[in-house]
Amino acid sequence: MEELAGGWFQVGFHFGEATEAGLAPVPLDKAGPGLRRVRPSWSFAGIVRAGGSTPVLLQGGVRAVLPQDCLDVLPSETHVLVLREAALEGWPVEGLALILDGKPAWRCELLPEDAATADLPLVPGGYVTPCPPFFRPLPSVLQVRKLALGHEHVVLLGKQGALFSWGGGRHGQLGHGDLESRTEPQLVEALQGVPLVDVAAGGWHSASISEIGDLYIWGWNESGQLALPSKSLAESKATTAEANQGDKKLSLAQPEEAQGPHKATFISIQAFPALLDMPDGADVQKVSCGSRHTAAVTCTGDLYTWGWGKYGQLGHRDTASSDEPRRVRCFVDWGLGVVDVVCGPWTTYIHTVPR
Repeated sequence: MEELAGGWFQVGFHFGEATEAGLAPVPLDKAGPGLRRVRPSWSFAGIVRAGGSTPVLLQGGVRAVLPQDCLDVLPSETHVLVLREAALEGWPVEGLALILDGKPAWRCELLPEDAATADLPLVPGGYVTPCPPFFRPLPSVLQVRKLALGHEHVVLLGKQGALFSWGGGRHGQLGHGDLESRTEPQLVEALQGVPLVDVAAGGWHSASISEIGDLYIWGWNESGQLALPSKSLAESKATTAEANQGDKKLSLAQPEEAQGPHKATFISIQAFPALLDMPDGADVQKVSCGSRHTAAVTCTGDLYTWGWGKYGQLGHRDTASSDEPRRVRCFVDWGLGVVDVVCGPWTTYIHTVPR
């Protein structure tokens, strides 16, 4: 690629194509100019554009002709939540098609001004999900700045910088120091007093950014998605090295310890938020969590990724997983700075501008 002007790129899983198809960043040119937002699901994504005859598209394994008054979508593999100019509607996915015909599975009328300013999944009085039940109320005392949906949990950033979480907690993804679930929003006390500006929820892990650019992360670390020592990755590397060296046997020093001069305990679950040391002390301004991978954008416009890499979703042109943050070099080589990142379950979408 030469003389790139920036824009959105995709790496990782491409529905119906071999893994190799997702190893190199692919521009989302077909979505047209003015792309504002990407809403990913497992096998397809909603592409939200700034105006045009078709402001919202579906791209990937599920196709649909969305109405012209569609403002935004929240997709899942079973339903797609459609935000229209005067209503929210939940429509079922049937096979590889979303057919908006007949009566929706769920509908909630909205005032046009509320629809125009809605920042999904937040809506007046609560939040929505792309699966039944579609609407969930929030306590009126919570002044919400941002809300992120994980696979089984929810994290909420208040306007004053406090963090709340609830839902499934069996992988420590709530950050309360235990593996218990919560039915109501509960303050994450470990971060109390730390003003936060961003929050993300993945499959079974979460992350947040402080005002000064510190990145905190917690939950499940099975694939190194917390950028903490992962036993499964260490065993995989040892197995690969053993196979490459023939009869020369390699083994882990201890079942629960990493090898090397600075042996570290493997972390499978981190139930409290952990401060992550970014390479070169970089400050973070954006973070996103996939099913089992994480991506962060620094204040200098660099992209770092880590965790599960089976489909090339880490952007390093390989399928290796990593339990350490790795800088995505291609955008640097192309003279592009990264300003936003959105992780789908098996994909990563990157918004770039010329440096």
